Amino acid sequence: MAAGNYYMNGDTTLMPSNVSLYGDISTVGFYLLGVRGNNIFSGDKMRLEYNVNFYSFPTKFWGIGYANGRNKSNETKYDLFSTKVSADLFFKLTDGLYIGPGTQFAYMKGSDINPDFMYLWEGQKLRTVTTFLGFSAKFDTRDSYTEPHSGWLMSLTQRFAPRFMGNNMSFSYTALEACHYRGVWKGGVFAASVGGTFNYGNVPWTMLATFGGSKAVRGYYEGRYRDKVEVEAIVELRQRVWRRNGVVVWGGAASVAPSIARLRSKAILPCGGIGYRWEFKKRTNIRLDFGVGRGETSFIFNINEAF
Repeated sequence: MAAGNYYMNGDTTLMPSNVSLYGDISTVGFYLLGVRGNNIFSGDKMRLEYNVNFYSFPTKFWGIGYANGRNKSNETKYDLFSTKVSADLFFKLTDGLYIGPGTQFAYMKGSDINPDFMYLWEGQKLRTVTTFLGFSAKFDTRDSYTEPHSGWLMSLTQRFAPRFMGNNMSFSYTALEACHYRGVWKGGVFAASVGGTFNYGNVPWTMLATFGGSKAVRGYYEGRYRDKVEVEAIVELRQRVWRRNGVVVWGGAASVAPSIARLRSKAILPCGGIGYRWEFKKRTNIRLDFGVGRGETSFIFNINEAF
């Protein structure tokens, strides 16, 4: 992985823009290559946020919904190939408030599936092509994109994927997020995040809301729990210990359901964990996290904070 911070037109009074090149290759046949970043234009009148990646991944599937995810006997292996592109252009309305158009594209294909487990896909096509158009709005007073120590981030993302744009199915989704960061003592930062994704219409299995992996709710296999609706909340304490070295601890919970009305307390999945941080570049950390979920654990190596 590689990362860089820069200023448009050398204006150091603004928060720096950033770009990250990330990739993985593993002995089990997984490869990933991607680039993501946030570009702040001169005078902070516009911002561009983007992420482009492709990967091939021998992964696992449990089916759709909380009950299927909890059923260990559903676990089956398959290969997933994915290409994703997303971009949001924000225009500044006033201090901290931005709004603008956004687009997203995803090509995903599942293969090498055991025929005995094909029923878990509920008759859906294994290959999906999804093109989104929509908009995003956010209120952002963070002091850094990559390692915030103070401020707020409140965001709304709305995407539409109609059939006339070549989509397999017609659907839309709304994503909400609210994060807060503040210093608590020397070298210590308290961070909190709540959010959710809400899908409407006929949603392909590849586009269902999920959590886990290297995202905020660490401790679960990403994609094990997936459904139309996902909600989550997490708090984290980040502490600089010595020079470039730091540690974090976190706790939180998440859940999935077919709709908001069908969210149930018994389906809440807790998580917690501890991590190590090494600041290889100013306000840019490499993170090693060990997460614990209900009945499973995960180890994550990534760049920048989880939220």
